[in-house]
Amino acid sequence: MVKLNKIYTRTGDQGTTGLVDGSRIAKAAPLMTAIGDVDEANSAIGLALAALGEGAPDAADVPAMLTRIQNELFDLGADLATPADPQHGFGPHDMALRIVASQVDRLEAEIDAMNDALSPLTSFILPGGSEAAARLHLARAVARRAERSAVAAGADRQLNPLALAYLNRLSDHLFVLTRHINAAAGGDILWKPGATR
Repeated sequence: MVKLNKIYTRTGDQGTTGLVDGSRIAKAAPLMTAIGDVDEANSAIGLALAALGEGAPDAADVPAMLTRIQNELFDLGADLATPADPQHGFGPHDMALRIVASQVDRLEAEIDAMNDALSPLTSFILPGGSEAAARLHLARAVARRAERSAVAAGADRQLNPLALAYLNRLSDHLFVLTRHINAAAGGDILWKPGATR
């Protein structure tokens, strides 16, 4: 259980921060960049959630999906901040919160369910449409950056492969969700190559 009585600790005033195992790393380390990008993706999803109106498709399902994802992104941040356990590696156990295969599988199932109701793409899509979809496009781009940052951090230290898979699937999920939302609001905005030449 998390209990925060005091928000500032002064322990990071010299430019380091603590990991779950008590070790300290530079705040500018690639791992901290990845954790920060995951946090930014989570915040962007929160903005999209705030923009969802009553007219959103599957009005109860979309907020529930996004809220689950937000919670899992906190799990993912904790996963990244927890070095591999000498005995358990990246398997879930009492002392570490890890992304697990069922979370990645659920994202895939949700992608497939939403995609089944959509017409096939005939062009790339411009990030826009309804306000909620536009915000989700931004969240998707930030999630893709978080994935790149996590891959870069993985060059320095071993990371949970399922955390990386989750980030990869997340940007796909958010992309399909934008199409799902825009389908109820007039459709996607398609790229027209060379249209302004």
